[in-house]
Amino acid sequence: MAKKKTRKKSAPEKKPAKPPVKLTPQDRKTLSSLKNLAGGVVKAAARSRAPHLEVPSRSLSNVRYNKSKRFIEMGSGKNRRELFNLSQAKSYMQTMLVGSGCKTLIEQGKTTSIRGMYYLLKHTIEGVKEETFDDQSDCDPIIEDVEVTLNALREELHVYASNRGAMVGPLSLTDSGDDIDCSRMGSGGYNIPSIVEDEVLHFRKCTADFVLHVEKDTVWRRFNEDKFWREHNCILTHGGGQPPRDVRRLLHRLHSELDLPIYCLLDNDPWGYYIYSVIKQGSINLAYESKRMAVPDAKFMGLRSIDYERCELTPSVTIKLSDTDIKRAKQIANYPWFAHKKAWQKEINGMLTNGFKLEVEALISKDISYVTEQYAPARLAAEDWLD
Repeated sequence: MAKKKTRKKSAPEKKPAKPPVKLTPQDRKTLSSLKNLAGGVVKAAARSRAPHLEVPSRSLSNVRYNKSKRFIEMGSGKNRRELFNLSQAKSYMQTMLVGSGCKTLIEQGKTTSIRGMYYLLKHTIEGVKEETFDDQSDCDPIIEDVEVTLNALREELHVYASNRGAMVGPLSLTDSGDDIDCSRMGSGGYNIPSIVEDEVLHFRKCTADFVLHVEKDTVWRRFNEDKFWREHNCILTHGGGQPPRDVRRLLHRLHSELDLPIYCLLDNDPWGYYIYSVIKQGSINLAYESKRMAVPDAKFMGLRSIDYERCELTPSVTIKLSDTDIKRAKQIANYPWFAHKKAWQKEINGMLTNGFKLEVEALISKDISYVTEQYAPARLAAEDWLD
């Protein structure tokens, strides 16, 4: 019986080698900082010393308002985090783990969300039943610790948060190699990306005279639909309420690099005041990034406490102040950057005296396009805003 001929298996085709990752100058700088962070452990071990980190303190006691710079900044206080201290060992190792994860992302030329970083690093430690991170709330502050320790933006570590803002107007830019014309983005506008640094988002041409930032996408859609940005030659942005880091960083870049004034159209309530405060002076939680996010020259264009009478609004559009609103308004009035400004004290006291708050959408009761055709143009023409 003839033997069956066996067909020789051909060797599997080799996959083409991936091209080397092209690192930007900023990537190389951040990688160097990460390697120095790890190098400190090696040096300490070589000298038979306990490895430790000096992490700048992000507590309220280490935050101050710089009057000359006009934004909130961190002080010089630091917390020592030691490997051989039982109460600090876990946070020390988590810090080094996040640093390692960021190094991997940069070297591979990839990015991930803060949620993705959590899952990238979460595992059971070999030999024990201990988890590296119990949940997301364990990981997030460690990412911030690495940011502030390296003096690097989260985005420079290739970690980002979810997108929550949009932009439209006479601005062309390059986003990750793609040319974008923000005046031709339809009803939804250009979705502001989480990473807006020059290596990712590069401004090419801008003919706008100013930026109008509105609080919510609902108001932004009215301005976009009415083509307010075209008639008044401006860039129109929103941050979906409290603007996320990427929107604040973009506003800072539009102001500092393109010399565009920033005007804010926000609700007449403590939340609207706070949003303006964060855009203008920075936030306490992110005080270490104020120099790259705050816009001290930003102006508050409305809604104002006097607008109830000035715009002849009706009681049906008012919202009664809650006890929490009243308490928050008094706290904001005592912020050092508002405390000595008579106009702001008058504004906040006016709202408290009214006993109610107003949303920008309340102007719709006058006419669907009252805010775009009458209110905003009048405020701009009269230069009627608070600083």
